[in-house]
Amino acid sequence: MPLSLAQMRRDYCRDGLSDEAAPDDPLPLFQQWLQQARDTEQAPVEANSMCLATVDEQGQPHCRVLLLKGLSAEGFTFFGNYQSAKGLELAANPRAAMTFFWPALERQVRIEGQVSRLAPRLSDVYFDSRSLASRLGAWASPQSQPLANRLQLESLLATTTSRFDGQPLPRPEHWGGYCLRPQRMEFWQGRSDRLHDRLDYRLQQGVWRHGRLAP
Repeated sequence: MPLSLAQMRRDYCRDGLSDEAAPDDPLPLFQQWLQQARDTEQAPVEANSMCLATVDEQGQPHCRVLLLKGLSAEGFTFFGNYQSAKGLELAANPRAAMTFFWPALERQVRIEGQVSRLAPRLSDVYFDSRSLASRLGAWASPQSQPLANRLQLESLLATTTSRFDGQPLPRPEHWGGYCLRPQRMEFWQGRSDRLHDRLDYRLQQGVWRHGRLAP
């Protein structure tokens, strides 16, 4: 029997999001939601997982799942290969969008803004905190480039492991961090009968303004 996607739905009734409870600055609300997601979501869901969308030079959007690795007044931090598809897209068009979805809480957050590379010293600190295997992988993998087969990747890893055997393992220049500085954030709380709550924040001349959107 074919799968009927049209009938796959559920009603959302866990919580609400009132205008009165909305803070002037969206970052504390995001931090609160992230902490609640961390405390609520069940494995294997990672509360800091997000979809990151970028656009290439032809205007084609691309989306993939990454992990958020830092949050401050400056913005949202993630890491990757500067020579990968997303790295080249961000170099050509340094704007991106993030989406976090926490199904147990029936919540979603959308974030849009400008992206810049982190200072090298900050990328060094995070790189050094990773496991040895992850650091070797950052050196070995020509991310987003075609491979003949899995064996080729394993061979690259073996060569890299031998190269650094007993040697310090510095961060490769082609790998490091990014910071997305938010210019828009939207908080979505699922509600019954698809009448969801949507609070929209926009940064205007350095000040956050917010209002409600129709679901």
